[in-house]
Amino acid sequence: MMLFGPGHRACAGCGCAVTIRHVLEALEGKCFVVNSTGCMEVVSTPYPESSWEVPYIHSLFENASAVAAGIETALKSLSREHEGKVVVIAGDGATADIGVQTLSGMMFRGHDILYVCYDNEAYMNTGVQMSGLTPLGAHTTTSPAGKSIPGNLGPKKDMPAIALAHGAKYVATASMAFLADIKKKIRKARDITGPSYIQIHSTCVPGWGIDSARSVEIARLAVETGLYPIFEYENGQLVSVRKIKNRKPVEEYLKVQARFRHLFKDERGKEIIEKIQEIADYNAQYYGLDA
Repeated sequence: MMLFGPGHRACAGCGCAVTIRHVLEALEGKCFVVNSTGCMEVVSTPYPESSWEVPYIHSLFENASAVAAGIETALKSLSREHEGKVVVIAGDGATADIGVQTLSGMMFRGHDILYVCYDNEAYMNTGVQMSGLTPLGAHTTTSPAGKSIPGNLGPKKDMPAIALAHGAKYVATASMAFLADIKKKIRKARDITGPSYIQIHSTCVPGWGIDSARSVEIARLAVETGLYPIFEYENGQLVSVRKIKNRKPVEEYLKVQARFRHLFKDERGKEIIEKIQEIADYNAQYYGLDA
């Protein structure tokens, strides 16, 4: 049985749809999903249709964690918590920006909730606006590359570190290019009591300006360059890292995306690429990525 059914309105090659399908498969349908406003809510729930074959509620951009906390508390009061894990599925904007306050409160109170962020690195549904997880140098409609600025001027917000600072029991990153790894981590988080956070890098074909047939390949390049390190923490301790053999230069990842095309046109762009390479090098050193 398909737990995230076909026929939804997601783009061909949508990394987020692939991510959600495998998250639900890993949970075997035994979950209560709170889905914030965003791409996946819009494409999967046009009234009167739904692609969700699990208990599902659509929340606002800002309150998914609060809604999930209410459901988790209600299930406990009814002695029904054994029926499934309460799971938030939200995009990067709803996670790192608009919903970060209620996410903080949920983690601080220690609710037994799995929070999954599908990270496509901008507010794609509303027109590709910059979010707190938009990478350095990326062109968006609110960080337009031009004479004034060369795209987004800041790095991605470190949401895994924020989750760790709140004492989340399990914190991990993953990529839609490595589906078995997603499922393994979802199952591990499911079996942990307390707040857990998994951030999954998920390609966006129109927002990134990529060929839909190369969606998985480009997601893999983010990992192979060190720009999206794959790791997991348990009880605050780093327990595993996906090693990289022959780490690739960041140009290989950047040059295949329209959102970074401007970086290859002048000296200012070259300087941004060098800074992006420094981010990848830092990740490799900090997490010990190089095999």
